[in-house]
Amino acid sequence: MKKILIAAGVLGLMAVPAIAADMPRKAAPAPMYAPVPVMTWAGFYAGVNAGYGWATGGLDGFVGGGQLGYNWQSGSLVFGLEGDIQGTNQKSSTALGDGFSVTEKLPWFGTVRGRLGYAAGPWLLYATGGVAWVNYKVEITNGVATVSDNDTKAAWTLGGGVEYMFAPNWSTKLEYLYTDTGNTSVTLFGTTYDGRAKNSIVRAGLNYHF
Repeated sequence: MKKILIAAGVLGLMAVPAIAADMPRKAAPAPMYAPVPVMTWAGFYAGVNAGYGWATGGLDGFVGGGQLGYNWQSGSLVFGLEGDIQGTNQKSSTALGDGFSVTEKLPWFGTVRGRLGYAAGPWLLYATGGVAWVNYKVEITNGVATVSDNDTKAAWTLGGGVEYMFAPNWSTKLEYLYTDTGNTSVTLFGTTYDGRAKNSIVRAGLNYHF
């Protein structure tokens, strides 16, 4: 009888690991991942830009400045407002004959524009348009006397561009704008010169999104 009890005990101990092996194990906790940030163009942004402008009569040169704007986004549709201020060294000089010459300059301009675009992930393709204020200077001389007109003229502007968000809060853009100041007239000794700056601007920019 004693031998039977000992044998039963040994068999019981041998069965414990087998039973434990068959018991369900607690699943390991799922790995924790940071949530993927949602791509959005909505909100305030500010940045800088630089490029080149060319207008009628060889009025071309460097353009550079800064911009500030705000976007709203609904699905893939992005719409907003942007304002910018630009300095330029656009200048041209033309001989008119009989000793007369004319010099045109665009010292600075600024715009306030609406933007309407389509967002595809980090890319934004947009059209833009609004009003511009262009400081347009015309100077005419005959070598003895000089007269000039320096007006800040209202103009219209249209354009478009593409913007790419390459990092959280940062984007870069390539943009084209066209502005038209209308006519400016300067008269010296009975000679009148009509100047008009039809200006094309291509510029690259960098924006920070708040």
